[in-house]
Amino acid sequence: MKHQTLDQLQSVADVNPLSPLRTRTQRIERWAELLDRNPFRSLAALTSTEHLHIAVREEARAAGSPLTVAFEDPLLRASGLQSDTYGEAKRFFELSDWQLHEIVCSCHVGATMPASWAAGRVRRIVIGNGIFAWLRSRFVH
Repeated sequence: MKHQTLDQLQSVADVNPLSPLRTRTQRIERWAELLDRNPFRSLAALTSTEHLHIAVREEARAAGSPLTVAFEDPLLRASGLQSDTYGEAKRFFELSDWQLHEIVCSCHVGATMPASWAAGRVRRIVIGNGIFAWLRSRFVH
């Protein structure tokens, strides 16, 4: 293996370092886009997040959950996402417990959910609820 500097690599390849996403909206929209890339992917739900003790809830995770999809993304990790736990997603995406519960909890969908369903829930955080949000989602996305 030949080691080269970034300048040397740029002369033979298109090298673009990841630019971190700076705003909450950018991070949330990126998460929704990732979920939409494979809309029929079956994702694991977290069980009864609203009933978990706060300390347990912060560390809660499920392999193959919507949170895992976010953590698998190099851009979100470069932007500061440190794990696929409930507490880290809450911190990184700047979500309330209620908002995150609406996306990942099993009480809404059972044990699994399609990625497209989760993407819709994620987007609703940015665009809100109600008739104006519905209209905006129809014309913007």
